[in-house]
Amino acid sequence: MSPLDADVIVAGGGPAGLAAAIGAAGAGRSVIVIEPRVGVIDKACGEGLMPGALAGLAALGIDAVPGRDFRGIRYRDAVDPAAVADGDFPHHPGRGVRRTALHGALLARARAVGVQWREGRVTGVEQSGDGVRALGPCARGLAGRYLIAADGLHSPVRRMLGLDGPIHGVARRFGVRRHYRRTPWIDRVEVHWAADCEAYVTPVADDRVGVAFLFDRPGRFDALMARFPLLAERLGDADAVTAPRGAGPFRQRAKRVVDGRVLLVGDAAGYLDPLTGEGIAIGLGTAAAAIAAVVADRPGRYRRGWRRATRRYFALTGGLLWISRSRLRRLIVPVARRLPVVFDTALRLLGGRGPDALPAPSADQASAGQRASSQASSAS
Repeated sequence: MSPLDADVIVAGGGPAGLAAAIGAAGAGRSVIVIEPRVGVIDKACGEGLMPGALAGLAALGIDAVPGRDFRGIRYRDAVDPAAVADGDFPHHPGRGVRRTALHGALLARARAVGVQWREGRVTGVEQSGDGVRALGPCARGLAGRYLIAADGLHSPVRRMLGLDGPIHGVARRFGVRRHYRRTPWIDRVEVHWAADCEAYVTPVADDRVGVAFLFDRPGRFDALMARFPLLAERLGDADAVTAPRGAGPFRQRAKRVVDGRVLLVGDAAGYLDPLTGEGIAIGLGTAAAAIAAVVADRPGRYRRGWRRATRRYFALTGGLLWISRSRLRRLIVPVARRLPVVFDTALRLLGGRGPDALPAPSADQASAGQRASSQASSAS
């Protein structure tokens, strides 16, 4: 293989890709991120960071992101004002954070630890026994020891490697989000349950709330809001300050998460549904597991690390998603209200503990990483 441009090439500059880049740089590896979009990137998401996600950010050196804390979750029926169930996280709060604020904090941290950038897309991958090359019009065949594919739900890298897994007999779920200028009326994320749709209200600032809908059947934002009269009444005449932004379909599968020296992280490695709000926590956790395998120079270890980072998410989300698609859906709020221990247990699981800490680099690894990073910077 030709001389390396960096130890680790990261395809995708979203939260999972930047978390992997920061983790690799912190472990003494040189890193180049390939991303077609420049600067801070917005994306449709619920914007609620669970306690485990905040712990994961702190492990990357990001201790504070602007937003508003929330202490738990409120479930309520879309039309019955009396059907309400509250639950709190047992130890630490979550935080509502604008996606742009989160991405900006990750970008700043990545730059601070020496991560390099190339604007472009990865359109091909070549592998050898000791390295991998990311091909593309702007990537110009960057060579690295490993490639981290963090290029999203509909990952081009996953597709070009033939790793897309089959999805059978599952309703296609979508989401849409916008923000309102409105003082938050509760210190929890509020989840409104309708017949075939949920609404998520997240406080993201002292004067701002985000409203996100998850649904099976297509519909415009105003038509979706009409299914939630209590929420519409609460918002009143609050100004919408962002345009609706959509995402989906959410359900994605990967046949495997490791292919030679390519490791899939975040949504690219497979995703179920944003029902439990754990997307960022999963992205951080899988990024940490991938970099731990890279640092050990044992990419096969990532399979176990990925399962450890995601099994609770898939079990909890899969169970709740199954219930939400069955006749039991109408019982979700009443059961949460009458059996608070069940609700509290679910929130304890949602709280999480964050990804495992990355191994610290040795002095030789750190100096080698700094030299390679300087060389990559000079080459740019």
